[in-house]
Amino acid sequence: MAAYVIVQVEVTDWDRFREYLKEVPRIIKHYGGKYLARGGETVMLEGSDQPRRVVLIEFPSLQQAKDWYHSPEYQQIKTLRAGAAAGTITAIEGC
Repeated sequence: MAAYVIVQVEVTDWDRFREYLKEVPRIIKHYGGKYLARGGETVMLEGSDQPRRVVLIEFPSLQQAKDWYHSPEYQQIKTLRAGAAAGTITAIEGC
């Protein structure tokens, strides 16, 4: 069953964050993931949270999403994001 990773992030240092963006797609692909949405225009339809950069990634399974996130490869490049952005990363199993 497919799983989805939802990333909501506020970028504070675009120069440093761009370095992270250069590396992460390769690792996502390696773990079977594919981008469904990646930082496009965001419109809040309900609620009071301000729109942020939102990314939606599909993985073949929840286990593969977890494997990607906890992989040594991702943990290493995650340091590029530290101090450049803050937000949330959530994985959810599909229907």
